[in-house]
Amino acid sequence: MPIRWVLWLMSALLGPAAALAQPLTVSAAASLQDAMREIGKSFSAQHPGVELNFNFASSGVLLTQIAQGAPVDVYASADQETMNRAMSRRLIDPSTRAEFAGNELVLISPASRPASLGNLRDLLRSDVRRIAVGSVASVPAGRYAKAALDSQRLWATLTPKLVFAENVRQVLAYVGRAEVEAGFVYRSDASQATDKVRIDLVVPLAQPVLYPIARVASSTQPVLAGQFIAFVKSAPAQAVLARHGFTSP
Repeated sequence: MPIRWVLWLMSALLGPAAALAQPLTVSAAASLQDAMREIGKSFSAQHPGVELNFNFASSGVLLTQIAQGAPVDVYASADQETMNRAMSRRLIDPSTRAEFAGNELVLISPASRPASLGNLRDLLRSDVRRIAVGSVASVPAGRYAKAALDSQRLWATLTPKLVFAENVRQVLAYVGRAEVEAGFVYRSDASQATDKVRIDLVVPLAQPVLYPIARVASSTQPVLAGQFIAFVKSAPAQAVLARHGFTSP
């Protein structure tokens, strides 16, 4: 069957709504997935012709995908450093960049274990055998954790205990299943699993955890991407982020 017939048949079967649908792809840091899905539902309700698609992974992995030509319209990272790399490589439109949320890095342990981690040096204890942390190369939470441990000269000593994860949600899963004795995630992640993990410590950081968002330079939906970014910064979306454990930027 000629391709033009196939296309005509698909159009006839799917109807005019399919032809008018506007796809919008948002790549967002893994820690944002619960909040972004809720925000996405509200945005879609206000834009009935939009086909909103999310892609969640570590900020570094998402940046690599965009650099390799993935069709993405909006990018939201969990740190400034990764977004700076995107801007230096001209992968985003810098005029659309904005901070929309904040967070805290926390040290968590399985809720099934007695609370015993009062400071970072407690990780040196022999009963703490495994510590989950995001891969420093691609996960901002991993870099934050390394900086905090480096500040107390603990990183090198603790390296044999470290279990590296692809993103913060994988760290959360490891701790929640008690496969490790401790892990570094964001407060927003820990708030999603209060029955499985416990926050032992808010980790002191030299710089605040801030989330920037921007339109991808190669977006085929620049107007719609701008509308989504504006919506994420709006009061209703900010309320959603707050419910999920995020702070104002």
